[in-house]
Amino acid sequence: MSIAILGGGAFGTALAIALSRDGSDITLWARDASDADRMQESRESGRAMPGFPLPPTLTVTPDFPSFDIAMVTVPAQRTRHFLAEYQSPLGGKTVVSCAKGIERGTGLGPVDVIHSVLPRSVAGCLTGPSFAIDIARGLPTALVLAMSDDAEHVQDTLTRAKLRIYRTSDVAGAQLGGALKNVIAIAAGIAIGASLGDSARASVIARGFAEMTRYAKAKGARTDTLQGLSGLGDLVLTCTSEKSRNFAAGVLIGQGNPLAEGITVEGLATAQAVADESHDLGVELPLIKAVAAISQGQLDISTAIETLLARPAGEE
Repeated sequence: MSIAILGGGAFGTALAIALSRDGSDITLWARDASDADRMQESRESGRAMPGFPLPPTLTVTPDFPSFDIAMVTVPAQRTRHFLAEYQSPLGGKTVVSCAKGIERGTGLGPVDVIHSVLPRSVAGCLTGPSFAIDIARGLPTALVLAMSDDAEHVQDTLTRAKLRIYRTSDVAGAQLGGALKNVIAIAAGIAIGASLGDSARASVIARGFAEMTRYAKAKGARTDTLQGLSGLGDLVLTCTSEKSRNFAAGVLIGQGNPLAEGITVEGLATAQAVADESHDLGVELPLIKAVAAISQGQLDISTAIETLLARPAGEE
């Protein structure tokens, strides 16, 4: 089965390196022709994640490749446009999204967006606790493949010695866990940036996980999925390391500093998408709503902290 990684960013590059390290033929598609050609000729990773040699069996190209399995590493808010742009070559193929986010305006996760745009394709998502640099370095990493069809075959195709792939049929739980943890990571970063301390961060993680579980359950997900790699595992990693873009963004927000331009912070858009839908679902999500309000400039951090601390402390 031929595999193509679509997207030459940090995660796409890391995944391509990891999958080709054992001698497998892997194609990495990068839209930027100059970057793709430079990587192919120099046999070094590109500017998104420099410093890694490319395995001999990894081909980097700006030409849209042929494949059996496509790993789409486009951010959640751009996934629909990307799939529509390449609808013809992607149609009827196995398409796995590596995005972790909820689409604004629809409330759909990446797999739902694939189904919407490519109804003939087999859709899935790859999620779980991982940083691109760890994957590229060949450090042990465990991820979750969520698919309702053909999951075991794709799982076997993607698994490597240092890249352990579990599978689940609970697509809703897996994609929601990966998306919601980004929002909580921003909240945890705000706690650290605002000098509230590690105890406050621990409270944010615990109460945030409760919100993740409530929302996912209301959306039809299994709670045990949230307790695994795609939920709790990814939450712990993302809330405790500044290698996480979402946590690092939260730290900057908590310090009152602007975010760097051009950096994708999936949790900001997801917070708003989830906050909007929570009203219809009747789910209480104070932390997530606070992140959404802060990101929209509707609430300052001091007021958000006072409001959260003033909430009644009922039975846990």
